Amino acid sequence: MKPPSRAALARSYRVERVFTVLVGLAALLLGAAALVVGAGWLGTFRAARPVLDPIAVDTLRAWELPARIAAVVLGLLALVAGVLLAVRTLRRERHPDLALDRTAGKRLLVTSGAIAEAIAADAERVAGVSRAKATVVGDAATPALRLSLWLRYGARVKDVWQEVDTAVLRRARESLGVETMPTAVRIELGAQEKQRVR
Repeated sequence: MKPPSRAALARSYRVERVFTVLVGLAALLLGAAALVVGAGWLGTFRAARPVLDPIAVDTLRAWELPARIAAVVLGLLALVAGVLLAVRTLRRERHPDLALDRTAGKRLLVTSGAIAEAIAADAERVAGVSRAKATVVGDAATPALRLSLWLRYGARVKDVWQEVDTAVLRRARESLGVETMPTAVRIELGAQEKQRVR
């Protein structure tokens, strides 16, 4: 499981990126090898031979059963790897609901959407903030927060950040009953409104 601090920043696509880089490198190496052989840098005799080399074809015919078994196994492995990668890529990101009271018969569960809306509404009350959007990610034991703030033109970023950090995020931690809540804050500065010339 990735640390909650990383979960707050963004969903990780490290496996997908590594797989794409490896496939790209393999394709690049095969293309370079084909170019070298086709250009005749390894001799004109090799360049003139067909792609399905007769020596390789004769070797495959001599070892027909092991070659078929190896091809089937490699095909199945590629299929399983592709399905697992697709499932991992399409998997929904977790947005945890938090149980504030676990007493039998009095269970109180707060959805991640309600938590996010409350935090966003609290952040919008900060002077200089025109709009806010919050998303709770991770799991119930270690929730993390992504907070996007759109500031009005002329707002002081330092003052906004200080109030968000000391008031909004502190209230969020206290309300959820957690000591720490890793948070990634994205701030967009508002542009000056254009005045029409009449």
